[in-house]
Amino acid sequence: MSALPACPQCHSAFTYEDRNLYICPECAYEWSTQAVVTAEDGVKVYRDSTGNVLADGDTVTVIKDLKLKGSGGVVKMGTKVKNIRLVDSDHDIDCKIDGFGAMSLKSEFVKKV
Repeated sequence: MSALPACPQCHSAFTYEDRNLYICPECAYEWSTQAVVTAEDGVKVYRDSTGNVLADGDTVTVIKDLKLKGSGGVVKMGTKVKNIRLVDSDHDIDCKIDGFGAMSLKSEFVKKV
């Protein structure tokens, strides 16, 4: 018999499999068997607004005007950002934008070139 993962919500060991879902009988939580595979890898996958996987050093474009806090400037839609660096914080991308300098962006507001 294969070892099924514990419930991610209540940590019960009594989970069972139904088609492509795992189900917890104690708290009735259901989750995909595919979600478990990505969670067990332990590697966070960063995706842009269209679902493309991002990596360090990629070039992206901004998909909407972004207002900057503090300086009052705006990063315009279509601005190209080269050589991004992915970080694990509330903003996923650290980068330098010409004319603005170093800043952090969220991956949901960029598209991979």
